[in-house]
Amino acid sequence: MNKENTTLLFIDDYRMPIDCASYMYRKNVDCRIYHKEWNIVRSYWQFVKWIEKNGLPDFISFDHDLADVVELKEELPIEQWFDLENKKEYTGMDCAKWLVNYCINHNKPLPEYAVHSANPVGAENIDGLLKSYNNMLNNKNE
Repeated sequence: MNKENTTLLFIDDYRMPIDCASYMYRKNVDCRIYHKEWNIVRSYWQFVKWIEKNGLPDFISFDHDLADVVELKEELPIEQWFDLENKKEYTGMDCAKWLVNYCINHNKPLPEYAVHSANPVGAENIDGLLKSYNNMLNNKNE
């Protein structure tokens, strides 16, 4: 990801992109990307609305647990961080699922991505979903 005008989207309820620069090298991510200018969203609905308004970014960095910050929960309307229908907090996995559906519905490839979450199971689930979708696209195009 070396383009000059790269659009970056960071989904996390409290961290800033620079916070990830010190450890993402362990996941084979070029950590210099976390020193660039990012669009930051703090909830599932902010993620959805950002993409609906701006289209797909070039790169997305995902957190899994998106409702750990009490102040954020108090500040945002509940439907932005809590799935009222399924009675559960939205996570980065919900963002990833929404993204896959968006790409399917708009016939778009996934943007490049990384998962910066400290939740190892959640991170693995997000990465697994997105890799599976990319593999399906690659097999379809062969």
